[in-house]
Amino acid sequence: MTNALLLRAPSSGQDDRYETTFNEAGYHALSVPVLETISTNIPTLREILKAGPAAEKFEGVVLTSARSCEAWKTVVGDLVRVPPVEGKGSWSAVPFYVVGQGTAAALTEVHQTYGQTPYTPEDIRGESSGTGERLAQFIRDQPQGKPKKLLYLTGDKNRDTVPTILGKAGIDLRALKVYETQGSHTFERDLEDALKLASTGSVSYSTTRSKLVLRQGPLASQSWWIIHFAPSAAGFVMPILNNHFCFEHTESNPERSISNSSPSPSPSPRAKVAAIGPVTSSFLRDEFQIHVEVVPPSPTPQDLVAAIVSYDRNIGF
Repeated sequence: MTNALLLRAPSSGQDDRYETTFNEAGYHALSVPVLETISTNIPTLREILKAGPAAEKFEGVVLTSARSCEAWKTVVGDLVRVPPVEGKGSWSAVPFYVVGQGTAAALTEVHQTYGQTPYTPEDIRGESSGTGERLAQFIRDQPQGKPKKLLYLTGDKNRDTVPTILGKAGIDLRALKVYETQGSHTFERDLEDALKLASTGSVSYSTTRSKLVLRQGPLASQSWWIIHFAPSAAGFVMPILNNHFCFEHTESNPERSISNSSPSPSPSPRAKVAAIGPVTSSFLRDEFQIHVEVVPPSPTPQDLVAAIVSYDRNIGF
């Protein structure tokens, strides 16, 4: 069976939605964390939550990543027994705009963990958007009227798509960076361990915060899909992946070759590439001239796996 290398950290729970969906479709899923996250400005976010949405006239919150949702959850945990400023409103009464099912699920965990509090998101919208551009358009075109001001929690590598679209629509956006990302210092070792385990044909592999988790099932196949989830992660891992896999190049390479950057004594396996969205796909094409075989219509496990299954049935290697 074909291996699916998922370049992201698996969910902390027992079942990871991406891994489970790939496995149910007959693939062997391997999740290898790529990025390390450092929280920033958490004290500032805590003060904003304590003050309440009315203090700065916020009419909603925008979160476009699971990391920003985790920052909100962290602060709610700090404030769960702290009453908000009287007369400044409850965060549970304002809409929270998210870009996909993953961010919606991450935000839902706040309620599952802490229950109903003045800081718990209750009104979650936009999860079918799929991209920052479509989410911004969704916010702009709200049937009940567009909001006047929003709190926007970001990372250090956010594109300006959301602020540009909302700014042109006259929506004031206060952006607060709540996390920074950097390449995982254990990625190369984790990848090599995963490939070794895959080649034995005796176990499947996943990592959770740099710890190996052995899962039942053979992984003898040398057929590979590599799935990228973010441009920043792709930029970090591609030089390392080139040492282990062969990739098809785009038309910008005149030979449209299938090669890797450093020849090895034994041929490296040919890998097909999927990107979770058009931004990541464009990055791989523009920065590394990598041909991306699959981009799903939305960043859900079901759409991603369905697109890959369809490609394999119709085209294959």
